[in-house]
Amino acid sequence: MPERLQRRDLTDAAAAVKALTDIYERNTTFLRDAFETVATTGRSDRRWRAFYPDIRVATSSFAQVDSRLAYGHMVMPGDYATTITRPDLFQDYLEDQIGLIMKNHGVPVSVGESATPIPLHFCFSEGSHVEANVAERVSRPLRDLFDVPDLNATDDHIVNGTHEPADGEPLPLAPFTAQRIDYSLHRLAHYTATSPGHFQNFVLFTNYQFYIDEFAMFARQLMARGGGGYEAFVEPGNSVTLAGERDPSSGAALARLPQMPAYHLKKGDHSGITMVNIGVGPSNAKTITDHIAVLRPHAWLMLGHCAGLRNSQALGDYVLAHAYVREDHVLDDDLPVWVPIPALAEVQVALQEAVAEVTGLSGYELKKIMRTGTVATIDNRNWELREQRGPVQRLSVSRAIALDMESATIAANGFRFRVPYGTLLCVSDKPLHGELKLPGMATEFYKRQVAQHLDIGIRAMEKLAAMPPERLHSRKLRSFTETAFQ
Repeated sequence: MPERLQRRDLTDAAAAVKALTDIYERNTTFLRDAFETVATTGRSDRRWRAFYPDIRVATSSFAQVDSRLAYGHMVMPGDYATTITRPDLFQDYLEDQIGLIMKNHGVPVSVGESATPIPLHFCFSEGSHVEANVAERVSRPLRDLFDVPDLNATDDHIVNGTHEPADGEPLPLAPFTAQRIDYSLHRLAHYTATSPGHFQNFVLFTNYQFYIDEFAMFARQLMARGGGGYEAFVEPGNSVTLAGERDPSSGAALARLPQMPAYHLKKGDHSGITMVNIGVGPSNAKTITDHIAVLRPHAWLMLGHCAGLRNSQALGDYVLAHAYVREDHVLDDDLPVWVPIPALAEVQVALQEAVAEVTGLSGYELKKIMRTGTVATIDNRNWELREQRGPVQRLSVSRAIALDMESATIAANGFRFRVPYGTLLCVSDKPLHGELKLPGMATEFYKRQVAQHLDIGIRAMEKLAAMPPERLHSRKLRSFTETAFQ
């Protein structure tokens, strides 16, 4: 092990993040160097270990802080701690959160090494390549020599509100542990083929490639015209086109897209827009939001197609979800279906204003093309082929106006992870009324509607990005006992 470091009490947030960064860089470098020794010499007579940095803070007062803010303060006296990973990636976030704690409680923070080992797999920099024949040179299993990812340490007990600290263990300071974050950062790179560092704080999800194609075309044109306030556009393969340029200046376009490709319209302060094609189904929707949540985004929205359930709807109409029927089932173990998923006023208003601005309609006229109501999310794409009295009756009793396979999952995981969420869908068929798109109609429908729908989504995100974070992160997403970090 590297020499154990003395803990330091600090009263400046930037200095605290610098100390965390120094520890993290020293300890991950130690592990990488040790692995290089094993890889080149085959040495297996010892075990190598280094630890995540952590931050600790204590408060002894029940004194009230500014309760208008949904985060940035401890809810009761006690000792609090969290392990930290990738302080380079989370620098702005950490400085903000630590600064709020210092301001609200008037206490220093303690920075040092935790008791949680850094798994070897998580100490390599992005893009690192390890030769497959390394294992052949070592006579013992890799986990005899290094710590490896521990699934017992990558759970969601803290964010789910089910964490019970052992006797003498500090209370959690942040919603995710370092290992949980590292696990998701590696999964994000795998699923999206882009670096986690490119993700922006405002995320659009879609279930159709048409939206991605339109987003990419819009972003490339924006870059060619100078960026319009955005500094770069990143595509899978970390292919980066800078503002003012027409072609990528770094990275490489992929011959084959990943499972859930991500595209990033970047700003320097991460207030740009990321768009991800999650494909069809609640499993993908849960998977990607499980991982993006560790980046602590400020909002995510679902833009996609749905089945209209009312005869009064027309193809191309919009649905602004204000409630959800959850028959997706993938979150039942984490968030029981009896938990209500409320509409968030700031998101709802931004979406409605964006629809009005793009379509030119307002007030009563807006009701011609947009309905606000309940969206049902189901896990069976071919629900129409089953005996229909049961599903149709449930949909009618719930007052649902639209049906899809992703929206409730994304909203529910936003609720679970305290990430503001919203849904704006476009009616693409009406199966209960025998109204399906005929050959040729589909192409024209997508050409016309996708561009407008995406324009609305981008405009809504820009409205949300213009809001102060303390306004957007609603207290209605916080439970009785919450972590101080957002």
